[in-house]
This record gives sequence, structure tokens and C-alpha cells, in this order.
Amino acid sequence: MVRRILGCVVMFGWLMAGVSLQAHHSLAGVYDMHKEAEVSGSVEKIQFVNPHGSLTLAVKNPDGTKTEWVFTLGSATALAQRGIGKTGENALHAGDEISVKFIPARNGSPLGFLKSVTMPDGRVIQISAGNAND
Repeated sequence: MVRRILGCVVMFGWLMAGVSLQAHHSLAGVYDMHKEAEVSGSVEKIQFVNPHGSLTLAVKNPDGTKTEWVFTLGSATALAQRGIGKTGENALHAGDEISVKFIPARNGSPLGFLKSVTMPDGRVIQISAGNAND
């Protein structure tokens, strides 16, 4: 009986460790860390949430259609430490026309890890160096 309980405890611990390891993922697993790209468009939505915020940008294609790009941001805390938030001079709002530099997704989908934003007034705000700790 003791062996069975001990076996269950060990199995439960192993399963829990596996879940927490999967929760923190590597940027290199999703993004092509050897590339950088840039697009311009209109801010659709920005979310300041943990563990990662997101920015949705409507980018006009050459044929006149639009593609919604989704960019992963750092945590709300990390963004606040860089002076970026919901209010103030570094706030982004729906409808703002901006340019972004990013690390593109490996699979070519309209997804990226945001590195910098060129604001409507021309200021460049560095979001991340593209490191896992940014």
C-alpha cells in the first residue's frame, strides 16, 4: 500500500513538472531568431496582459486587402518599466498609424515578436532586443 501511494506521489510530481516546463516556451520554437522584418499599418487592438501582451496591426497588402498581424509583446510589467502603457505619450491607440520591427514566425504566418515601434510622431520605442528575458 505504501509503495502504491509513493508511486502515485512520484507520478503526480513528474506530471506537474512537465506542465510547468511546457508553460514557459522558447522564442526560437515559434520565431525565426535569425530574421527581422518590418511592416506598417493601423493599430487594431493592444492588450496589456501577463504573461505576454499583444498588438494587432492591420497591414494593407499591395492588392488592397488587409492582413491582421499579431505581435507578441513582453509582460505588462516589462512594458511599464520601459514607459509603455495605456496612457501617456507612449500609449498606442486604435487607429494609430505605426511601423514595427519584429522577429517573424517560422511558419510564415502573420505573427511576430515585437522589437520596436515607430510612433505616429516618428519616435522609435524599443520594446525588446528579441531575447527570451525581454
